Order: sequence, then C-alpha cells, then structure tokens
Amino acid sequence: MNAITRYIVYQTLMLSLLVTVAFGVAVWLVQSLRLVDLIVNRGLAVGVFLSLAMLILPRLVEVVLPIAVFVAVLFVYNKLTIESEIVVMRAAGVSQRGLAWPAIVTGLVGVVLLYALSLEIVPAANRTFKDLQFQIRNKFASVLIQDGVFNTLSDRLMVYDMGRNDAGDLVGLVIYDLRDPDKPVTVFAERGALADTPEGPRLLLVNGTRQQRDNSNGHLTVLSFERYTLDLADLSDAAGGRDRQPDERHTSELLFPGDRHDRSFTVELNMRLESPLVALGMALLPVLCLLPGEFNRRGQGRRVLLATVLAFVLQVNDIGLKNLSGRSDIAIPLLYLNALLPLMAALVMQARERSREALLAPPLAAQA
Repeated sequence: MNAITRYIVYQTLMLSLLVTVAFGVAVWLVQSLRLVDLIVNRGLAVGVFLSLAMLILPRLVEVVLPIAVFVAVLFVYNKLTIESEIVVMRAAGVSQRGLAWPAIVTGLVGVVLLYALSLEIVPAANRTFKDLQFQIRNKFASVLIQDGVFNTLSDRLMVYDMGRNDAGDLVGLVIYDLRDPDKPVTVFAERGALADTPEGPRLLLVNGTRQQRDNSNGHLTVLSFERYTLDLADLSDAAGGRDRQPDERHTSELLFPGDRHDRSFTVELNMRLESPLVALGMALLPVLCLLPGEFNRRGQGRRVLLATVLAFVLQVNDIGLKNLSGRSDIAIPLLYLNALLPLMAALVMQARERSREALLAPPLAAQA
C-alpha cells in the first residue's frame, strides 16, 4: 500500500468511525427511549434496562455502518476533488484504479466488520435480548401490568389496577378470571403485589372479595378475605419451551439445521451472507460517480447528488428484497445482484480504462 493509498484510507476509515458513532448513538438513544417506560411506569430494575439497551447496539451498528462508509468515502473524495488533490495525483501518474483502491479497502474493512456482526455478534445479541424478554415476561410479571389500564394477561385473565403506592404495590385491583369457563371469578382487592415463587408467579392480594358464579345454576358465591393468592403459573410458558427464531440462532444451526430445517432458515442465512456486501457497494458508488469525467471548477454537486440517489436506491432495494425473500425464492439471488451491482460497474469501468490505455499506448515498433 503506497503513501497515497494510506493517506486516503486513513481519512475514510476515521470518518467512517466518527459517522458510525454519531449515527449509532443518535439511533440508539431513540430506541432506548422506548425502554424507559419499563423503569418509569412498570418498575423494572435499571440494570435490566441497561442490559436491554446495550443488546440492541449490535443491530444498530449493522444498519448504520454501510451508510457511514458511503458518507465517509463520498465526503473524502469530494473534498480531494474540490481541493484539486485528485488532479495532482493524476498528474503524478496515479491511475483510476489507484484512486479507487482506497475506497475499495474501506469497503472491504466494512465487509469484514459486518460479517463478524452478522454471523456471530448480532445473533448472539438477539438471542440474549429475547431470553431476557422471556425472563421479564415470566419472572417479572409486574412489568406486564400498566396502571389504569385493563391488562389482558391472557385470553382468560384480565387485571386492572388504579395505581401503585410508595412501596410499589398495586392499589385498587379488579381481576376477572375466566380460566374455568363454567365458573367465572371476579376479585376486588384493596392492594396486591406480584411475587415470583419456585412454583411460578403469584399475585398476593390483601383485603377484598372474591365472587364466583356457577353458570350451571346461576348461583353466586361471595368470599371476603384478608389475604388471598392468585396463581398465575399457567400463564407462563414452560421453562425452556421458547422456540428460538431464525435471527437468534447460531449460523452453524442455519447451515446444518438437521431435522428442524425450515425455509426461514435459508432466508436468514442468505441475508446474513448478503448484508455485509452492501458496504462494499456503498463504498464504490462515490467512486463511480466522482472519478470519471473531467474536473469541473464549479463543483460536483450533480455527481454528489447522483451518488446519494444511487445509495438511497441501493438501500431501498436491499430492504424491499429482504422483505420479499420471506415470500418468494426469486428475491434471494436478486439480493446478491443488488449488492454486487456497484462492483460490476467498477469492473466495467476498469476494463474500459485498460482498453483506452492500450489504444493510447504507442506501438512497440515506434517505441523501438
């Protein structure tokens, strides 16, 4: 790698890092705000919130990194052109291929990082995130109950509470239990608290009444209580019974699914293999738009706009084809074609440059 290549690669990589951090932090903050409600209104521990927030970072980086590579390459090459550094490099004998090589190196670095994210880090983060969600749903049942709302914990159980006291207990509870359709139960309680026991979650109620109606004869039974326990264990999934989705499975499981093979596994595997290639395409688009043609003293606004539009189209096509691949097999090869189109265009441009150099080169006899 010569000095010119190192000079440009250093600028593009540093700017890519800065843009990734800036975009990633901005998007992460927006996404994390959705989880703040778990602390403010539902009593979730801060540590659990931070764990959930950190686990969404790898997915955000995976989305932001190709865009950051594009922005960095576009900015650096446009700056080099405006400041006439590209003109000086060409005058020094640097070919189009030599000028494009730093962008290719930057794109390849992005591809390597994205493969590490796509094949290992993101699936592991998704798996941990959903395991934690499962744990919250089954062991921290209080986060499911919103104050002042009729909370449907299942199609057979509804819970309403007016609010919470300073101790975090539920106040003003109304519970409608239809787990026995022939004998529906309505419970009113002054206050209550959710507890996780070895037998499963329980709702501990204080000072209230329990009304049970027998649909067979219309008889109503009313029971007043000082302490009452409502079993919620049958609302939770069995331990270890959660079926992992394709996006949280190890890549080896997608490659060798065994008897559990499913079409969604094939789709997920291809998306993991294709997504990193978009970074290389995004790095090549500025090169394809800015390097060809003559230098224009009035700037390159149109070429910058063209590169931006092409990058937008590439991203939209990638998202659309990923959604379509879940329903149609034809979308899978189109995914790879969309990601590799800029590389194909760069190879065509290189072939044309070699042909032009061959035509302009003097014959061997003349040289002799």
